[in-house]
Amino acid sequence: MEGEPGLSDQYRKASPWPLFIAVGLAIAEVGVFLDVVAFAVGGLLLFIGSTAGILSEAGYLSTPWPFVGGLGVILAVVGIALMVLYPSDGGVINLGLRAVAIAIVGVLCMGGSLLGRAFLQDRTIP
Repeated sequence: MEGEPGLSDQYRKASPWPLFIAVGLAIAEVGVFLDVVAFAVGGLLLFIGSTAGILSEAGYLSTPWPFVGGLGVILAVVGIALMVLYPSDGGVINLGLRAVAIAIVGVLCMGGSLLGRAFLQDRTIP
């Protein structure tokens, strides 16, 4: 008899990334809904990092850094555009710190991408 029934060498192990993607998206939504910048930024960073991780693990990306940097550019542009288009001076749509959180995440992702390329490029994800 086998020591571990149901397991075989031909099947891949389960990936932890889907759980982190779901948790990151949920935390980001709670932060955006309640206007808590720390939750919004942390949740978006967890979501983007986990998405890059699952795409790298699946073989769609050779390295996650360009993906993280590209999403960072998109989020920074969207966040800054929302701050310009809908200023938080009591207009009809008051995005307030939500647009700031999106721009902060974009800048952090761009910086993280540059640091990852500089210091972690030679390492492979197991």
